[in-house]
Amino acid sequence: MWNPLDLPPLAGERILVTGGNAGLGYFACEQLAAAGASVVMASRSADKAERAMDAIRGRHPGAEVSFQSLDLADLASVRAAAATIADGAPLSGLLANAGVVGSRRRRTTADGFELQFGTNHLGHYALIAWLLPSLSAAGTRIVHLGSISHRWARLTPSFLDPSRYSGARAYATSKLAVMAFGFELARRLEATGSPATSVVAHPGLALGMLTPDRPGVAAGPSVPAPRWRRRIMGQVAQGKDDGAWPLVRATIDRTIPNGAYCGPDGWFQLTGRPVVVPAKRHARERNAASRLIDLSARLTGADLRF
Repeated sequence: MWNPLDLPPLAGERILVTGGNAGLGYFACEQLAAAGASVVMASRSADKAERAMDAIRGRHPGAEVSFQSLDLADLASVRAAAATIADGAPLSGLLANAGVVGSRRRRTTADGFELQFGTNHLGHYALIAWLLPSLSAAGTRIVHLGSISHRWARLTPSFLDPSRYSGARAYATSKLAVMAFGFELARRLEATGSPATSVVAHPGLALGMLTPDRPGVAAGPSVPAPRWRRRIMGQVAQGKDDGAWPLVRATIDRTIPNGAYCGPDGWFQLTGRPVVVPAKRHARERNAASRLIDLSARLTGADLRF
C-alpha cells in the first residue's frame, strides 16, 4: 500500500514544481526533496522562493532544491522559462501546480486573458506545449492540478466571455479546462507512442487553517483561525501538507496509469489517502477537449508538437 509518509528514494529524479514557494506547491516540494529528488521550484518571486527553499533545507539539510523564474500570467515569461528548462537536465516529473484562486472582480493577465483561466490553464498549457519535445524525449510524467470544483463547470461556447462575471465560476471553469487538457494530452501522448505520460491530481479540500506552519512560507492564513473552527473543519477538510499527497503520488508513482485522476479516498474526495478516483464524465469529453486545445493554441501561439 502506498504510504505518503514513507516515499521511495528519489535520488536522480529531477522534478519541476510550478508555484512551489507556497501552499500545496511548497509541501509537494518539501516531500519530494525529503525523499532525495532534485526539485526545481518555479515561482514569480525569487525572494519568496528563497525563503521556501530555506524552509525545506532547514527541515532536510542537504535537500537539493533550486529556483526557476516563471510568471504563468505572462506568456513572455513562460516562453523564457521553457527555453531555460529545456536547456537543462531532463525532467522526470513536471507538477503543474501553480494557480490563482477566486476574484471578486474580473482581472486579466499581462496578455489580456481572464486571470484565473489565463494563469491556471493557458499559462500551463503554453509551458507544456513549448517543453513538449523535451518532455517526450525524457519520458516525463506531467501532472495537472485539478479540483473537485470541476463538477459544477462546463466548457460552453461562451465560457471565455460570460454575461456576468463570477470569480468562483471562473475558477471552476479554469480547473475543468486544466483537467480536460490533461486527460486529452494523455490520449495524444499514448496515440503517438510518446513515453511521456499525463495525469491529473487534486488535493481534496485542503485549507490553510489546518496546515502546519513553515518559517517564511505562506502555508496558512495570516491570522490563525479560532480553535472551534479548525475543529469543525477538520472533520471534512485537511491541511495543505496532506493535500499535497495526491499530487506527489501522481508525480512519482508510475503505477498510476497515464490518463488517471488521483485524489483523496475519503468521503466526497475531500480528505484521505491518495488513490485513483473518478472524474465527472464531462471532464473527459474529447470533442470539448479538442476544441479547448485548438483555442489554447490560437490564444497562446503554442502548438502541441508530438
